[in-house]
Amino acid sequence: MQKTSARLLALLSLLQTPRDWSGDDLSARLSVTPRTVRRDIDRLRELGYRITTVKGPAGGYRLDAGTHMPPMVFDDGQAVALAVALRTVTADATVAEDAARALATLRQVMPPRLRRRIDSLRVTAVRPPETFAAPQLDGETLRELSRVIQAREELRFAYAPVPGPGTAEADDRAGAATAVRRVQPHHLVTWAHRWYLVAWDLDREDWRIFRADRVRPRTPTGPRFAAREVPGGSVSAFVTSRFRGNDGTSTDWPCQGEVILHLPAADVVPFAGDGIVEELGPRRCRLTLGSWSWTGLASALGFFGADIEVVGPPELRTAFAELAARYARAANAPE
Repeated sequence: MQKTSARLLALLSLLQTPRDWSGDDLSARLSVTPRTVRRDIDRLRELGYRITTVKGPAGGYRLDAGTHMPPMVFDDGQAVALAVALRTVTADATVAEDAARALATLRQVMPPRLRRRIDSLRVTAVRPPETFAAPQLDGETLRELSRVIQAREELRFAYAPVPGPGTAEADDRAGAATAVRRVQPHHLVTWAHRWYLVAWDLDREDWRIFRADRVRPRTPTGPRFAAREVPGGSVSAFVTSRFRGNDGTSTDWPCQGEVILHLPAADVVPFAGDGIVEELGPRRCRLTLGSWSWTGLASALGFFGADIEVVGPPELRTAFAELAARYARAANAPE
């Protein structure tokens, strides 16, 4: 039988999988009695993990979010992937300092074998030239915009002046430097590594797209509102049409698809290229991306290493099926 400390780590690793676990399943996985599982669950709760008991014929357990960050357990692959992601994201000024501190903390507690794997991977995050660099966005502003969108609360904010001449943005400039805007915030998206707020402007009675780095939120926020539907029913088509000056039906890519990734939007943005990322929640986002072929698009989306829900079109779903069959044949091929 496993020692108590090792068994607790194994139990926590199972519970971190996003599913409900019955007591019988856990006892079978850990080779212990259901009574031991219940006792270990109580120990994890004492350590700060919010483990909910699931009601039903079989019963079970689920690991939910708590009010503070408890210790977490990663397997070797997850630890290496997290370290690589943190190292590559340091070019983003919005989270560079926090990412560097998180990487230092993670590396310090890694066993030597994993630390050597990380140190052998030489990755240098290079900032783009100043003319292409994304403006720095305060992390607190990003969190506040995300909060009011989820809460559907009206927002007041001052809009900073345009940084310089020659920029092609999708908002109207008249009085933008001094006036306080009143909007119903609907979506937080990215385009070419910049964050934008898609909102219904209450004073202009029209849709507007605001650069998030120029938004200065005011408090308190306004009343709650009923969500509207963006023109055309698609955030990605609306944003694309505003930036590219078309009717939202044509794109630069012959193949364009829309999926939902089970990842935070901030984790997808650095690798989305010219795709549009829309935040849907703490660990879900909508990504609209283009490619020269449907198979190439499906392959690019698989790069994110997360669960994928295909929104459309059917050609993308077919491409995923073809790739799955191709990879299955490769995995089963004789050596």
